[in-house]
Amino acid sequence: MDELCINNIRVLAADTVQGANSGHPGAPMGCAPMAHVLFGETMNFDPSDDAWPNRDRFVLSNGHACALQYTMLHLCGYSLSVDDLKNFRQLDSKTPGHPECHMTSGVEVSTGPLGQGISNAVGMAMARAHMAARFNRPGFPIFDHQVFAICGDGCLQEGVAAEACSLAGHLKLGSLTVLYDDNEIQIDGSTDLAFTEDVLKRFESYGWHTITVTRGDVDTGALRKALAEARGVTDKPTLIKIRTTIGYGSSKQGTHAVHGAALGDDDIAGVKKKFGMDPSKRYFVDPRVKAHYEAAAKAGAAKRAQWARTVEAYGQKYPAEAKELARRLAGKLPENLIDSLPAFKAGDKNATRSYSGKVLEVLAKSMPEILCGSADLSPSNKTNNPGWGGDFQASSPNGRYLRFGVREHAMAAICNGLHAYGGILPACATFLTFTGYALGGMRVSALSGHQVFYVMTHDSIGVGEDGPTHQPIEHLATLRATPNMLVMRPCDGNETSGAYAVALSKRHSPTTFALSRQKVVTLAGSSAAKVAKGGYVIDDCEQRPQLVIVGTGTEVGLCVEAKKALSGVHVRVVSMPCIEIFAEQPLAYQRTVFPSGVPVLSVEAGSTFGWGRYAHAQVGIDTFGKSAPGGDVLRHFGFTPSNVALKAQKLLKFYESRAVPELLERPF
Repeated sequence: MDELCINNIRVLAADTVQGANSGHPGAPMGCAPMAHVLFGETMNFDPSDDAWPNRDRFVLSNGHACALQYTMLHLCGYSLSVDDLKNFRQLDSKTPGHPECHMTSGVEVSTGPLGQGISNAVGMAMARAHMAARFNRPGFPIFDHQVFAICGDGCLQEGVAAEACSLAGHLKLGSLTVLYDDNEIQIDGSTDLAFTEDVLKRFESYGWHTITVTRGDVDTGALRKALAEARGVTDKPTLIKIRTTIGYGSSKQGTHAVHGAALGDDDIAGVKKKFGMDPSKRYFVDPRVKAHYEAAAKAGAAKRAQWARTVEAYGQKYPAEAKELARRLAGKLPENLIDSLPAFKAGDKNATRSYSGKVLEVLAKSMPEILCGSADLSPSNKTNNPGWGGDFQASSPNGRYLRFGVREHAMAAICNGLHAYGGILPACATFLTFTGYALGGMRVSALSGHQVFYVMTHDSIGVGEDGPTHQPIEHLATLRATPNMLVMRPCDGNETSGAYAVALSKRHSPTTFALSRQKVVTLAGSSAAKVAKGGYVIDDCEQRPQLVIVGTGTEVGLCVEAKKALSGVHVRVVSMPCIEIFAEQPLAYQRTVFPSGVPVLSVEAGSTFGWGRYAHAQVGIDTFGKSAPGGDVLRHFGFTPSNVALKAQKLLKFYESRAVPELLERPF
């Protein structure tokens, strides 16, 4: 049965790639034995309920091998038909070129970029440890599943994987098992070209348990033994190094030629003959193979049903915990949460990072599903507070404060895994400039619809003495250009509360909070509620405005001061805490903020890129910063009331004899 199933997996995956004449057949053919043992007898899953909270999690980190995952999902009875396999890599299919969690039932996370998946799996294992500590009770193992991942050489060459796996070893995540497809081939050829380290020694130094399977192409007994050993190690994650042959059975096996291109009809025919299968049959599934995996799915369904009975009994004995668990898994906010967020008085003065800290204090007490952490910048990010109940550590997985260490990229990728797990809302923090390191994971957050809070402080040249490397310039523009990413740059305390309120309501979008180190004054016209519009009039004039000055963050107060210097001019000041939300508003509302025929000047201590949509001229920075005290740097780049007023006067002068272009209208 092992041989029959494994060979059927190999040819079905190869047929899937061949049908599209695009994809990666080699890794699926080499990984077929480990997939067979995992799906056929090791993992607990139920295709009729792909969100069962206690299912074993499976992550294909080398996502280019997705023909393998789609094959297994089809064989096990997920909603993936033969026609879906035939539609591999086609427009709007359930079988895209890399696994996408928002498109395919049974796919836990999107794993296109290498290293993301294994890092997501670390996040899932952290979530499992936390949820077990929070909800399990004697006799009620509500969360006792395992997390499995398959990865390749490419994943282990990526720095993000090194960051995440180092943290996993520190946290002793015993529920995590990674199967390393050691086929010694990558796109350029042999891994000897660039990757000759001793992987097991590296992972041992991380604190992982390691196992070697030398004949992964055929020795299913060794695979079973290794997985059983891994399950028995509960105080360390496990890496199983499995030597395989890429494209096993193909005439090109063991070479990079089988990595990223369809085999060709003749080669596939040869593979089928070698495995005793009919070369004329495409997408063939032996009934015995189908029955084998359906039996595994049926066993999983029985375990899910037993789990449901356990949860029912749990609810009778622990009703408060059961109610809280149900709320969290449903993604519902606690009652009256938004009303409990802090409000600030006009004239209050603090940095927006500190206002954010005040909001997080409330959320820590009111939302037990939030796990928050920082990349070794807790005092600067203002993210830690007693409400988290202490650190999440191996000895205290019920703690809710995450010590990511200096691992920005892994931090973002781990948060994606935490959110994908269910019942957890992750928040993480560093300086805004270091989104350059985290951007890979942040982009996948947006693509996948993960609700992750990115608390990014030190948001401008106001950082000062640390200089250009620490002063974000292009970062706001980059993040705003990312689809489905909300970028919130609040101007004061009330807008900070409003920004969190909006982010809490966006269940399928990540939010980046760009927060200042320097202090700002809470403005009389600021409004938490109006943040939900993205932009609004914060300081108006009595008559129709002759000029609009729009700013974000710390520059909004500067715009108000500049208005005072423009005596005799009717000036409206607009705060734009979130451009993305403002862009979603009806044109009629947008015109109440930016009237037709009125020049607009934008003021933001960052790149001017993108502001041409809303402003006729910009005060910004299109170079890197300077190292000097923050106030000196701001003055050097013209962020003073007098300079903004001067630019405003030049703009008005320019349009004295010219028609003011309409900026809001779009042809489609």
